[in-house]
Amino acid sequence: MGALISTVVLGMITMLLGVMEKKKWILPVVIIGLIISFGINFTEWNKYHHYFNEMMIVDNFSVAFNGVLIFTSALVFMFSGNYYRSVDRPLEDIYSLMIFALSGAIVMTSFSNLVMLFLGIEILSISMYILAGSKKFDLASNEAAMKYFLTGSFATGFLLFGIALIYGSTGSFNLHEIAAYTTQNKELLPAYFSVGIILVMIGLSFKLAVAPFHFWAPDVYHGSPTLITAYMATVVKIAGIAAFYKLFDICFSNVSGIWVKTLLIFSVATIFVGNLAGLYQNNMKRLLAYSSIAHAGYMIMGIVAINKTSAGALLLYSVSYSIVTIAAFGVIILVREIRQNDDIETFNGLARTNPYMAFTLTIAMLSLTGIPPLAGFAAKYYIFTSAMENGYLWLVILALIGSAISAVYYFKVIIAMYMKSGNWPAIPGTRIYRIQLVALTVLTLILGLVPSLLLII
Repeated sequence: MGALISTVVLGMITMLLGVMEKKKWILPVVIIGLIISFGINFTEWNKYHHYFNEMMIVDNFSVAFNGVLIFTSALVFMFSGNYYRSVDRPLEDIYSLMIFALSGAIVMTSFSNLVMLFLGIEILSISMYILAGSKKFDLASNEAAMKYFLTGSFATGFLLFGIALIYGSTGSFNLHEIAAYTTQNKELLPAYFSVGIILVMIGLSFKLAVAPFHFWAPDVYHGSPTLITAYMATVVKIAGIAAFYKLFDICFSNVSGIWVKTLLIFSVATIFVGNLAGLYQNNMKRLLAYSSIAHAGYMIMGIVAINKTSAGALLLYSVSYSIVTIAAFGVIILVREIRQNDDIETFNGLARTNPYMAFTLTIAMLSLTGIPPLAGFAAKYYIFTSAMENGYLWLVILALIGSAISAVYYFKVIIAMYMKSGNWPAIPGTRIYRIQLVALTVLTLILGLVPSLLLII
């Protein structure tokens, strides 16, 4: 609860600094505020608190994922100073919306009531709709915001209808009361309860860009401002997968026969749709959009195989995926700013002009592929192990085939940087920016070598 309160207060302070026209203060205050929120969040480790008549519960699961969300947000904000350096006005609107989106994400990891789940999703989503269109005079950004809003609203309809059916059959919004009802009436559950679960699953799948509900993601990722795309691909996805896991673990794990086959189909379809479509992409943001879709499929495996190790495996996967994705977007931001393009051919010869940037992007691509000893390999290993423990060997084999396919388009970027020549001048970058990229690369290596640091829930 402390993490939620502190982030909301930080968002309000950010808006006040904008009113006072203290542009130079805003970003340092945001970074310091997020560090404070991160510390406050972990004061609740190994404690169990419930709030608002058990509508929100703070436990180790929520504390761990809240920590990841706050940490990931701080990483994105670290690159925002360079991204918005040519903007003269205070940026309190954009920064405060990103912080309020974070507060919605925190609600999504701490809910214990379906109403709070809905509120968390809407707080996050409405902020992101606006941020996607924050580049006001860019038609692509306007289009991204409209597509995101329309598909998000459509998904909300599925989610609310599903929640209504679940409430109608159980008489409660409380997760534990719903779980108790399903345990006591396992053989007598009405048909519309099963329909409610499927509709909720579809609503959440929209938010995660799970196939076949993924069509909005490439266009929205491509059209949104690059920094916002990085935030969308990490914070939004982590919050969505945490909420998905928590809901199905607490509420529906004892009636898995209703939904597990459908979710298995979603997982396999998402892995192959994301990776096969990624083969045909020539733009970095669209490539990472399809990468994000594929990785949602791998994360769904952790929900399919709910067991004592799957939560920790999902936590590790969330952190490793976020770090390498932000590192990749950190390089894209610089390249796009100087070369006014983010097609893959724009990265030709980057290793010759900017070797540290090429190395960072190479490590990110290798980690997303799942090459040892990087964080992506460890994350996939534990997710696949968790699935195998539940007897889904065939699913793991298909996921490995999907990973092998992904190597083709990830290596396409590496080949462009190291084996192709380009007539581009060197891209200038500040020392702080270089340190940030190097730090993310080091974190990727550390998590790959010592993944047990995050297998804590």
